[in-house]
Amino acid sequence: MRLAWLLLLALTVTAPATRAADWLSWRKVGDATLTWGPFTVYTSQLLTPDGRYDGATRDRALVITYRRDIDRDELVEATRDQWAAMGILRQEPQSEAWLGALRAIWPDVTPGAQLAFVQKDGQGQFWYRAAGSQRGFSALGPPQPETFSTRFLAIWLSPQTQYPTLRQQLIGGQP
Repeated sequence: MRLAWLLLLALTVTAPATRAADWLSWRKVGDATLTWGPFTVYTSQLLTPDGRYDGATRDRALVITYRRDIDRDELVEATRDQWAAMGILRQEPQSEAWLGALRAIWPDVTPGAQLAFVQKDGQGQFWYRAAGSQRGFSALGPPQPETFSTRFLAIWLSPQTQYPTLRQQLIGGQP
């Protein structure tokens, strides 16, 4: 019985790393760098199982590597600003609850920290790796529903994004 408990505990601890490992083997579609004046804010890359982007119905991972210190409140406010500019705040009554949930699960980031959002079979999951960490990504919060996942990734992947050049680079130059 004790062996069964130890095995269950081991599976519980390693399951998030195992789920992360599958998307880490996906192929890069494109990458982009967000700058603000002379400062690099982050680099990003879009991954898919086959390295191709063909719209919202595909499994995909957006991996952001931060180049500056940014606290969680600033990350949430940047998300709010992007959703406001795209009309998502008006269209989605639950958007304020989503922003509150992000504030609860996102960490402050430092240069080299990575935040990833992985959408598989419609659902999304946040993953995080601290700067300089030798460990893999750790899951942040619960899986997210398809509506949230689509709206969150729209910040980078929608044709209505505030960063069309960045979008083109992420999706491999495709229209």
